[in-house]
Amino acid sequence: MQVEKRVTALVEEKISDRPELFLVEVKMLPNNKLIIHVDGDEGISIQDCAAISRHVGFHLEEENTIEKAYNLEVSSPGVGEPLKLQRQYTKNIGRELSVKLNGGEIKEGKLLSVEDHSITIEAKVKEKGKKAQLVETSIDFSNITETKVLISFK
Repeated sequence: MQVEKRVTALVEEKISDRPELFLVEVKMLPNNKLIIHVDGDEGISIQDCAAISRHVGFHLEEENTIEKAYNLEVSSPGVGEPLKLQRQYTKNIGRELSVKLNGGEIKEGKLLSVEDHSITIEAKVKEKGKKAQLVETSIDFSNITETKVLISFK
């Protein structure tokens, strides 16, 4: 969609001098809600989100890019949002993940490393009659349907 391309360009322009920040996604929903998810290697502040919102909103209004009334929402991806970019995986090394594979199988474990085409997780595997062991598993990105960070309240 043309709006999403323009918004992507505006966000990239605004964060170009901030290498620690990165655009995750831009979505224009049918109810005229424009959602921009931006993240950072160390997170993103409310001030950064507000600055991006002002920049994008100003230019969209000036250019009359969206002809109907719309809502603009700029935030970091929520806790329950799936990881979409390799950079998000890198940011979450050491955290527990739930990885859904192409065949529907789900693997859970601690993210140990991120490579160009795969991730490595460490999961507890329990065989009948034996003590649980930690096993490292490499998973290609091409085999991953969805990955979410597991939240622990321990």
